[in-house]
Amino acid sequence: MADEAETEQAAVAAGDEGQPPVLSKSARKKLQKQERQAERKAARKAAEKERRRADVERRRREWEEALAAAPSDEARAEMVEARRETRRERVGRRAEERGARAERLRRAADGAGQKVVLDLEFADLMRPNEIHSLTQQIMYCYAVNGRSANPAHLWLTGCSGEMATHLQRIPGYDKWIIEKAAKPYLEAFEDRKENLVYLTADAETVLDDLDMSKIYIIGGLVDRNRWKGITLKKANEQGIQSAKLPIGNYLKMSSSQVLTVNQVFEIMLKFVETKDWKTAFFHVIPQRKRGEAETGDEAKVSLDDDDAAEGAANGNVFEEDLDKGFDEVDDDGDEELEDEETIVAKKRQCRRENGEAGDGPDGVAEATPAGDATPQAEQAKESNNNGAED
Repeated sequence: MADEAETEQAAVAAGDEGQPPVLSKSARKKLQKQERQAERKAARKAAEKERRRADVERRRREWEEALAAAPSDEARAEMVEARRETRRERVGRRAEERGARAERLRRAADGAGQKVVLDLEFADLMRPNEIHSLTQQIMYCYAVNGRSANPAHLWLTGCSGEMATHLQRIPGYDKWIIEKAAKPYLEAFEDRKENLVYLTADAETVLDDLDMSKIYIIGGLVDRNRWKGITLKKANEQGIQSAKLPIGNYLKMSSSQVLTVNQVFEIMLKFVETKDWKTAFFHVIPQRKRGEAETGDEAKVSLDDDDAAEGAANGNVFEEDLDKGFDEVDDDGDEELEDEETIVAKKRQCRRENGEAGDGPDGVAEATPAGDATPQAEQAKESNNNGAED
């Protein structure tokens, strides 16, 4: 410890003299780890990009070969029409799914759903790539809420400025069946302040159950742990209740003790469905991060000091789920038949407009065509009962 302290002091002194700072041993190891993760991520992205390109080319070639092998012009016309009909059926099924999803979300908004607020008042504390990561997590929250049999009544509060600009770039965002408020949650729920409960790992109260009369708040903050305890401090200053999920009663976390916004939200949805915290935690928290089931040891898991950067580097949000997010939030009912390349191009354009998606340690990995998960995502899904990777 003394040697490391002396090294850090030497680093400060070197910096004062205009020389490059000397990193401590732990800092060098951390930097080397980040560099290795970045290299592996770049290699995975390049391999996946090549795999997708080869897959698209293979399907195109097979289709052209099948058309060329047709015995007559009539047969070729029948093949083309059959393919169009298949696409029409697929569009029809998606339209039905959109209708059913919209109905569930409307029922939730009419009072059937648990009220959950994503507090977006922290945008001024985040870097642009962190705001982008939070935007992706919000999109995933909306997508998984739509798929839920018992969706929550989801609110976005403090939705203004750069945060609102990023959200507006999501295809179909204006048609989301969700409550959006530029004002803070204290103003949005000024007549129900006594029902507000801020979820934060630093709270003393453990949440045993979800109360339909309560309004649970999840802090929308991606900060790489720069602002520790900020949500509990905010709740205390505002005089509202705070609580933490009972993770320590069921799990002993084996690695990084960080949950993303979408993971906390999905845990709540799963609990509403099963009324079982252990099932909810095991469904969402990946196997690599959870130890053996525990009954008493309290594991501190951060709900507010969210590190989406680590999650993104390790497949935090499944890539096919991001594509499902794009498919599900784009609720415009448009039945125009588009080929797969056009759809993929639109998604890539959206990601370019939103920022550095997948281009840095804080970005979210580039999504694949809908339903076409990467091998890493598939492996994670198998080991985690299709839960969101962390």
